[in-house]
Amino acid sequence: MLDVQANFNKIRQDIKQICDRIGRNPEEIRVVAVTKYVSIQRAKEAIEAGVIHLGENRDEGLSEKFQELGDAATWHFIGSLQTRKVKNIIDKVEYIHSLDRLSLAKEINKRAENPVKCFVQVNVSGEESKHGCKPEELETFIKELSLFTNIKVIGLMTMAPYTDNKDHIRQCFQLLKRCQKKVQALELSTAPCNELSMGMSNDYEIAIEEGATIIRIGTSLVGNENGGG
Repeated sequence: MLDVQANFNKIRQDIKQICDRIGRNPEEIRVVAVTKYVSIQRAKEAIEAGVIHLGENRDEGLSEKFQELGDAATWHFIGSLQTRKVKNIIDKVEYIHSLDRLSLAKEINKRAENPVKCFVQVNVSGEESKHGCKPEELETFIKELSLFTNIKVIGLMTMAPYTDNKDHIRQCFQLLKRCQKKVQALELSTAPCNELSMGMSNDYEIAIEEGATIIRIGTSLVGNENGGG
């Protein structure tokens, strides 16, 4: 039987060991439990284990869990977000990890009552199957986003390729870190960009080594009850 508390304890221990080795403060790292493939009950177990942040990638899944668990967690929308679905999630989430186009920014800005903490998704791997802004287009996009009063770009997000090639994964995370520095150099009040959302169950050690402040953990933390990936 899966033990969410034991899993969370191990992940926190891993984070501490990684941070001790590279000279980072483990308090800088936040764990988002990816609950898209688990039940409301399993998500509740995560909260009871001390997980504060939960992430969903579909508006239906978010709405179902939010209805039951509500303010017991801080909610992150971590999947690709269709413009027409913004209205379904905007009053439930504190963070959106997948801002990648102006049409989405306009809808978020229109629907939000207060500034939303957003991560701009960057496709650092160049894979056609992945969403995200191209690195070379990022600065222009960030400047365009500064026109929207209800969007605050607190960081960047990426998904590394699912591969055993750790060097390739590291290069992707290093590129996102370089992108972050370029955004910070713009010194825009609308885009402090102090956060990096990168790293999942299979690669969070590398992500932390390369500067991640948020890691998104699904299988290693809450398991998988739906047979998804």
